[in-house]
Amino acid sequence: MTEVHRDWHEKLPYALMAYRITIRTSTGATPYSLMYGMEAVLPAEIEIPSLRILIEALIEEAAWVRERQEQLSLIDEKRLNAICHGQCYQQRMARVYNKKVKPRLSDVGDKVLKRVLPIQDEAKWKFAPNWQGPFVVKKMLSGGALILIEMDGQVFPQLINADMCKKFFI
Repeated sequence: MTEVHRDWHEKLPYALMAYRITIRTSTGATPYSLMYGMEAVLPAEIEIPSLRILIEALIEEAAWVRERQEQLSLIDEKRLNAICHGQCYQQRMARVYNKKVKPRLSDVGDKVLKRVLPIQDEAKWKFAPNWQGPFVVKKMLSGGALILIEMDGQVFPQLINADMCKKFFI
């Protein structure tokens, strides 16, 4: 059988199944188990029964229903565990990111350049400069905002985030 790029729609169910039964790093669980409260039974496990399938096949129906009811009652706990795991994961990612970030410290009176954002009129063409200025830092506000004044003493009309500025060295 020759595989061509037009057969993607035939492979899509397999890709979706693989995506849904793979454990996510961010939650520590599979999307399928968070949705249905139990792990998925693979088609191969029906043909060649695994230990899990054999155990479920040998128990009587009433016991299976009781077990399934217990699994469904614990699904909220599983979801809460996934949320906690996700929050811990986000904290780890933030810690790793923050190790690499170098804060741009500027004091009142320092000369800085301001980044030209793509939405500004100055950034209309391909070879436009990326930085604008120099400006002088008039005041530093909490949260990293800066009030800038132009070199001629005119106050810049907007507050600027300190991340959008870099020191200007003559």
